[in-house]
Order: sequence, then C-alpha cells, then structure tokens
Amino acid sequence: MIRSGFELKAYVLINTELGRESEVTEALRGVKEITAIYSLYGVYDVIVEVEAETMDEVKEVVFNHIRRLGHVRNTMTLITYGESMDGD
Repeated sequence: MIRSGFELKAYVLINTELGRESEVTEALRGVKEITAIYSLYGVYDVIVEVEAETMDEVKEVVFNHIRRLGHVRNTMTLITYGESMDGD
C-alpha cells in the first residue's frame, strides 16, 4: 500500500560486495523514501522498496543514497505502475 502523498513505488535490487549486505542495509535505514529492506537469497543480495512523489525523487534515492554506497556493486530498479494486483 502506498503511503499518503506518494505516487510512485519502486523496487531496487542490489548486489553487494561479498559479505557486506548488513553494512548496506544498515546504511539505508533512515532514508525516508525507503519503506522496506529485505535480504535475499539468489542473484541479488538486497531488495528495497522506495515510495516517492516523483520520478526525480526515485532517481535521487537510487543514485545518491543507494548506488553511491561503497559496498554496492550494481543495482536494478523496477518501477511499478497502476494499482496493486491485490487491491492495496
């Protein structure tokens, strides 16, 4: 469910340097647009949920708060559109 005042929701898949997942997740706590952070098993190490009012705000979070972290190797950003399939 998108919080009041937010128009966009994005998911950012993150690859970290080996063993640095917890440092990356800790560095992202407190970024107000990041509403959830999960560790993953598989190709990516971490996924974050971003809620923002504009695409520029999403880009700000990805480029300035996620990709600039020292232990982030690469990212993939998925922007949602429309309403949630489950009605949220």
